[in-house]
Amino acid sequence: MARKKFETLTEQMFYILLSLEEEYCGIDIMDKIQNMTEGRISVGSGTLYTILGEFEKNNLIRETAVEGRKRSYIITQEGQKILSNEISRLTQQLEDYKKFGRENSIE
Repeated sequence: MARKKFETLTEQMFYILLSLEEEYCGIDIMDKIQNMTEGRISVGSGTLYTILGEFEKNNLIRETAVEGRKRSYIITQEGQKILSNEISRLTQQLEDYKKFGRENSIE
């Protein structure tokens, strides 16, 4: 069975959508993700702009401003839905781990 597009997100996709709950341009998105994850997740410009293009094409984000080559984006209602579904999916995974995982479960 084929997986639905955006049914699960990569870490980079997750953090890009999360960062776009506020309006940001590309470089600011990369900086915000670095700050949110304390450097654990890094998104390169090629990856970022590929994902932004896919997200925009699928109405998960929309462009809000263009100044020369600088473009700003914000999450759409559809993007919020995808982000919310991903948060629920990750939360369920953690709950499953706590129920059935090792004795040293994450608190």
